[in-house]
Amino acid sequence: MADFELLARQLIQRWREDPNATYQSWFLWDERIKNFRSIRRGLAQVVAEIETGRFGVAYRGSSLETVVHSVAEQRQIFKGADHAFLWKPKLRIPDIYENPANQRAFGRLLDHCACCDTAEEIIAGIHTIDRLNIKGLGPAVANLLYFLHPTLVPPFNTAIVTGYNKLTGGKVKLGSWQHFLAMRSGVLDLNEQFRDLLSNDLGAIGGLLFDIGSGRYPAPPRGEEDQSAGSWTARLEQARAEAQSLNKAVQKQGESDRTHSEVQAWLRDIGRALGYDVWIAANDRGRLHDGLRLGEGCLESLPASISTSTGGDAIRLIDVLWLERGGDRVAAAFEVEHSTSIYSGIVRMLDLALSGSELHATAGLFLVAPDARESDVRAQLARPAFSRVADLEIAYLPYGELERHKDAISRFGSGLKAIKAIARALP
Repeated sequence: MADFELLARQLIQRWREDPNATYQSWFLWDERIKNFRSIRRGLAQVVAEIETGRFGVAYRGSSLETVVHSVAEQRQIFKGADHAFLWKPKLRIPDIYENPANQRAFGRLLDHCACCDTAEEIIAGIHTIDRLNIKGLGPAVANLLYFLHPTLVPPFNTAIVTGYNKLTGGKVKLGSWQHFLAMRSGVLDLNEQFRDLLSNDLGAIGGLLFDIGSGRYPAPPRGEEDQSAGSWTARLEQARAEAQSLNKAVQKQGESDRTHSEVQAWLRDIGRALGYDVWIAANDRGRLHDGLRLGEGCLESLPASISTSTGGDAIRLIDVLWLERGGDRVAAAFEVEHSTSIYSGIVRMLDLALSGSELHATAGLFLVAPDARESDVRAQLARPAFSRVADLEIAYLPYGELERHKDAISRFGSGLKAIKAIARALP
């Protein structure tokens, strides 16, 4: 076992250093943290609609589809997260759309887990839903519970289960809540054993298991019946060599992150040129663009009237804010949606607009995205979950228009007139 622990530590260290692996490409990804609040808010809306009988009888177009789609956009580890919730009419699963009692039980599980604070309470809620034997409603729901309690519930999918079985020699099966709870216990033990290399957030070990299960990294041998340590070390070295050359998908994602920062820098410079104080999202201020921090020359903190308002935690994560010079009134808010979930950006806009004061009532709200994403933006805003958005007059600001006119706006512009002139009304 000591040999296994030594090899496992070698594996985890190599995995942490790999820019392609989930630790760097997802777990340390800034957007992962930014999306937690919006996903939680979306789940609260699912619960509210179920409780009031407004949820409906279909997955498509529902508030559940909206929030699960946002989870599925959390990069490769959650790709396909919506498969478990898609209505399969011939099998009549998952049976939470046409069966009102099952739908309410599902809503109670989400509400219970959102309100509780301990692992014991979460496990009790899982046992309750498991006793009902709702057809097709299995531990894929744990992917939703992870975003409610990331230190208590690990993410769950086929690759993660495969990785867990390979690493531990376990025989966990998909589709069983009891198997999930057994795996959760084992995951917590592993996380405690290697805590110094992982995190209290179970997303880290979930990512490790995902990369082992999907074949990116080999699990170390646990005994004589496994392959030799020498053979395993050779496979680990091969994985390391492959990591030296980023694949096209990762290169594309890196370009997405670079472009996101570039557009934030455009908006920062325009705002300062127009005489506004500028706020860069709290988790982006230290990111470098052209050798400078994005937050260089910007506000170091938000006015107390904003930071302590309802939704203040989400407002501080809006990509760019323009504030009246020396004041606490937000003149404009910009969410840059290059390749990430448009849903999360809209939710942060709602948090600003509905923050409980008049400070932001006249703010210009802009979703900034590539020209090719206009249909995605409009499709998101057409969802029933965002029926109130039309009252907020959120506008779509295409990259192309912003790039073409940014210099002229900075030089000759005044207020929001020029920005509004190149934006497009939504929905």
